[in-house]
Amino acid sequence: MSAPLRPVPPVVPPPPPSRLRDVEGLVLSPLRPTTRRPAVVVGSLSVLLTVGLWLGDLHPGAAVAAGALTHLVLLYAVYRVLGGHRVAVDHVMRALVHLAFGLALLPLVSLLWTVLTLGGGRGFDPQFLWQTMNGVTGLHDQAYAEGRGDFVGGAFHAIVGTLVITGLATLISVPVGLFTAIYLVEYAAGNRLSSAVRFLVDVMTGIPSIVAGLFAFALFAQIFGLRDAKMGLAGAVALSVLMIPTVVRNSEEMLRIVPNELREASLALGVPKWRTIARIVLPTAASGLASGITLAVARVIGETAPLLVAVGYARALSWNPFEGPMNTLAVYAYFMFTKPLSPAVREPSLERAWAAALLLVLIVVALNLFARLIARLFAPKTGR
Repeated sequence: MSAPLRPVPPVVPPPPPSRLRDVEGLVLSPLRPTTRRPAVVVGSLSVLLTVGLWLGDLHPGAAVAAGALTHLVLLYAVYRVLGGHRVAVDHVMRALVHLAFGLALLPLVSLLWTVLTLGGGRGFDPQFLWQTMNGVTGLHDQAYAEGRGDFVGGAFHAIVGTLVITGLATLISVPVGLFTAIYLVEYAAGNRLSSAVRFLVDVMTGIPSIVAGLFAFALFAQIFGLRDAKMGLAGAVALSVLMIPTVVRNSEEMLRIVPNELREASLALGVPKWRTIARIVLPTAASGLASGITLAVARVIGETAPLLVAVGYARALSWNPFEGPMNTLAVYAYFMFTKPLSPAVREPSLERAWAAALLLVLIVVALNLFARLIARLFAPKTGR
């Protein structure tokens, strides 16, 4: 018995080219050259308008704001004619995203440009990099301003102090933070103690930096007395209080990313838990752990308030963090800005301050690049 025949649906001819296809092309493929041309024309007109307003004695901020607003209005009008309301709103929102990105990037570019222009002349001077402020007074700055002497005084002692104090803070913070994260992820998942530890870590994250400096100074004052409390180790302890929460949080998240199948496979083979963590979990998460630790170091390397309280200020070079005050680049720049050697001639002190700020920015940039390099080197290899 044969199956019943099904009715054949009628063949519908393809719709002729219409305005709807143009709208779909504008919305679904905004990167085509034909759809980019109106946006490029509108952007060029907006730039010309902004430059014209700027040259017409209008404030730069007001000129940029007027140009951006004109760009959005023209963009909506052009694409409203080409594709309708939805297409116009889509392109306006894209323009708003681009403008927001440029607005967020503007302070960073302005900061880098200011630091480079004001500190580049002295920051790259080898004499400034290898000299200290020991014996330098306001008379030297006055003689330099009057052309009767050379520029003296540098930041070598501040560079050494920054590296020593930050290195000690890293040695204190990384083991404590890393082992705390291992405990939270591998041993105490879900119990009340882990919840309490996470709560305390969150509280420590919001502690003001000056409080960390006061804590370190009070601790060392109880041990060594008020007279000998200020030292590099106290500053390292203050910075470690600020670093530990960041290291704990970042390490915890990186350890959670490691698949549980790797742990289960190792434990199924009879490998102890501690060796599974040491040989399987930590190497797998090494990329994220290293980059997070480096970023935590970059966060605290520019702190000023805790070091002013716990370490103090020194003019001479000191390699010993267990005796006497030390200097760092952040504290050095602060004192050069607020307390110049010669109130009558402030330019040499300001040059030193901007040069120290430039060196600090370069160190932070180098640490971030180093973190990316570590993340790339220790990333899990893909492929066969």
